[in-house]
Amino acid sequence: MQRLQSLQVLMQREQQRCDQAQSALRRADDAARRAREQRDQLLAYRGEYQARWTAQFHQGGTMDILMYYRSFMQRLDQAVALQTRQAELGELQLAQARRELMESERRVASVRKLIERRAAELAHAGRQRDQKQTDEQAQRMRWPNTQRDRLLPQ
Repeated sequence: MQRLQSLQVLMQREQQRCDQAQSALRRADDAARRAREQRDQLLAYRGEYQARWTAQFHQGGTMDILMYYRSFMQRLDQAVALQTRQAELGELQLAQARRELMESERRVASVRKLIERRAAELAHAGRQRDQKQTDEQAQRMRWPNTQRDRLLPQ
């Protein structure tokens, strides 16, 4: 019985870890989604900015404006590259959180199986003990009749 209680304590601990892993997965998923959205927004802004200035340059512009445009585009490209790395990192962390959740769920299932086996073993041992007691009681009840039958003349 003590072993079953120990397994139940272990099950509670593993279930808590599984719950924590689920929370971590949700947080990682949110972070990865936000990083992707920010990257997509930067890409869209870069496209809009480039289209707007391309139209402007067709109308004519000074060399200074062209230099500012190129400088800003370089900074924007750097921001896009940085956010792309953040999005990739978010995806890696999300994948790791998924693996950890799966491992945690596997441990919970293993402990649950151990508890089921131990409970079945205890139930089987209880049935055997009950059967033995029933057999012994039936034997004791038969004993006086058997002794009396031997003593009676035939």
